[in-house]
Amino acid sequence: MALTESTMLTLGTTAPDFQLPDTVSGKTISLKTFEDKQGLLVMFICQHCPFVKHVKEELAKLGQDYSQKGLGLVAISANDVANYPNDSPEKLKAMAQELGFNFPFCYDETQAIAKAYTAACTPDFFLFDRKRKLVYRGQLDDSRPGNNKPVSGKDLRAAIEAVLAGKPVGPDQKPSIGCNIKWKPGNEPSY
Repeated sequence: MALTESTMLTLGTTAPDFQLPDTVSGKTISLKTFEDKQGLLVMFICQHCPFVKHVKEELAKLGQDYSQKGLGLVAISANDVANYPNDSPEKLKAMAQELGFNFPFCYDETQAIAKAYTAACTPDFFLFDRKRKLVYRGQLDDSRPGNNKPVSGKDLRAAIEAVLAGKPVGPDQKPSIGCNIKWKPGNEPSY
């Protein structure tokens, strides 16, 4: 595991479009899926990463708390399943069902969408406003495996609350930290 921080994509960046299969429903998910939502949270996660395992219940809770309040949510895994079979679509589906995710959990087989978002680690969070402009990227909260800080989601939740209230998101944003995305050999990004 290589400890990796978010790239901290430039605020104001337009959400890159995507068309990815949801591992649970089999439906194709895209930005259009969320066109009626006030905001959109794109989460790059996986099944095997200890940093994701540390916050997985909070991820499910984000869906429970906000999906009926105008926030679109989508989780995406881009890990190379040839070398990391625990992140196969079947395992992602099982994780989503076990945790009761009420949002799509998509698989980015080509890794093109992870690159478009400059995703670097799991978990990596990107929050967009109504116009699909990036207003927050970074950590869920200060909790990490082994640091004894409670998982609260406070940083991301504050940003979500601001978006849903139509208010600006504060500029004090800390990068997420986690396992590096498992790129296919020869497919590593240059960012």
